[in-house]
Amino acid sequence: MTTSLKFAVLLLLLLGFSRGRRDNHIDEDKRGEEAELFVQPSLWPLPQKVQISQVSFKLTSSGFKIVDAKQSSAGPSCSLLQDAYRRYYEYMFGSAKRRLNKGRRAGPSELTELQVWITSPDSECDSYPGLTSDESYELTVDQPFAVLKAPKVWGALHGLETFSQLMYEDDYGTKSINSSAITDFPRFAHRGILLDTSRHFLPIKVILANLETMAMNKINVFHWHIVDDPSFPYLSRTFPQLSQQGAYHPYTHVYTPADVKMVIEFARLRGIRVIPEFDTPGHTQSWGKGQTDLLTPCYSGSKPSGTFGPVNPILNTTYDFMSQFFKEISQVFPDGYVHLGGDEVDFSCWKSNPDIQKFMEQHSFGQDYSKLESFYIQRLLDIVTTTKKGYMIWQEVFDNGVKLKPDTLIHVWKGNQQQYQNEMANITSSGYRTLLSTPWYLNRISYGQDWQGHYRADPQDFKGTDAQKKLVIGGEACLWGEYVDATNLTPRLWPRASAVAERLWSAKDVTDINNAYNRLSVHRCRMVDRGIPAEPLFSSYCPREYMGI
Repeated sequence: MTTSLKFAVLLLLLLGFSRGRRDNHIDEDKRGEEAELFVQPSLWPLPQKVQISQVSFKLTSSGFKIVDAKQSSAGPSCSLLQDAYRRYYEYMFGSAKRRLNKGRRAGPSELTELQVWITSPDSECDSYPGLTSDESYELTVDQPFAVLKAPKVWGALHGLETFSQLMYEDDYGTKSINSSAITDFPRFAHRGILLDTSRHFLPIKVILANLETMAMNKINVFHWHIVDDPSFPYLSRTFPQLSQQGAYHPYTHVYTPADVKMVIEFARLRGIRVIPEFDTPGHTQSWGKGQTDLLTPCYSGSKPSGTFGPVNPILNTTYDFMSQFFKEISQVFPDGYVHLGGDEVDFSCWKSNPDIQKFMEQHSFGQDYSKLESFYIQRLLDIVTTTKKGYMIWQEVFDNGVKLKPDTLIHVWKGNQQQYQNEMANITSSGYRTLLSTPWYLNRISYGQDWQGHYRADPQDFKGTDAQKKLVIGGEACLWGEYVDATNLTPRLWPRASAVAERLWSAKDVTDINNAYNRLSVHRCRMVDRGIPAEPLFSSYCPREYMGI
């Protein structure tokens, strides 16, 4: 990079991207390398290839518009893109009213248009995003106009976010953007966030706000851990008694069919998949309140204790129920996958039940209750297969030797670094695709900048062949809800989840913590400016502080 270009990018950062003082408390020994921190602007996550020149253009709310390119396969009828144009115009210019001055002539250094060109015959405008969706895009900012090219609408959405991040403003409010050329695509196809709505109910408004923030970070999967032991807020049309009896409140603390439909469509318009999780046979205490005989009666000696354990795997009625229930789920949730859980099954209740003991004996399971668990899971997988859905499962199902379909996605969450790396190696050597969450349990908090550990973790860091590494489809940041509700979820999640977002999007060699700190500080202020209460990384300020509720 030439000296003049380095200076130009540095000036660019100082004027716009890096506005707001930040105490970079990361590595005191690397202060001398500070010039190197400004090689890239504060784009987050960092695109695969970025070229930024010192030539800048002005942008005005009255003179700039986002339009469909004439050659684009997606026109004015594509509501997904039209909604996105309005959304990003608002991000860039705030509530400034758009004044169309037809007689006004743009100056020679003014950028007046971003043309969006969907290049494939099928834009997928009316489709749902999926695991194999094309999210790539190319962005060129130059005169007479900027061009955003993408094969599908999903890439265009990401390109709009990147364009909005390239724009900066000076102390007088003048907005500018530099001549740029960006080629971008995600490193991993599955970049998710798990939210738990059972341990604490999350109002729809909070879920939508976090979907909005996921799009700002190019996260493309909302893993909706919708039910669990504490409550069953999903309102089932087939079995309404599940939420009637199992939710914290049958009217105020439930997700109605209309709510679920709204979440799915809001997510689709932002290129985000919604994958529901209905975890069985454990984590099902709330299910049993509304569905008689679904759970196993526990015994104390020779008598029932009055408590219940996991799903009862020996009754045919259990599988009749699951068949009807997952038929509904497959119709309500359009994604190609459903998460079936399968983790943390406590065998003590099964061991206490005389009917279970007799069943174990009849099937020659001995005292190995993992075989009983596998018996149940196998039947459940057969049921879900009939709904034409693929399935995701927690790693225990694989560990216990259950027979799995080749397209099963195995979700790793247990152990320390060495253990989860060994697990990833074992799963991929068996030919299965996998995704990682172990290092990204964001409900675990500590004093200081724990985002750095999240940033350093990489799902492909295990001993294996290139073919094995290709079976890693990505990962998810998980925010379990024991100590999280609407009051603290968003600041606890952001910008810590942003660190995971860049690890899963950007190139493998994007690992410089100091560079990441500078860009993430600015990105955090960008989220704050957009109304998201993202917590600070360290002592700092934002040009526009969060104004509260």
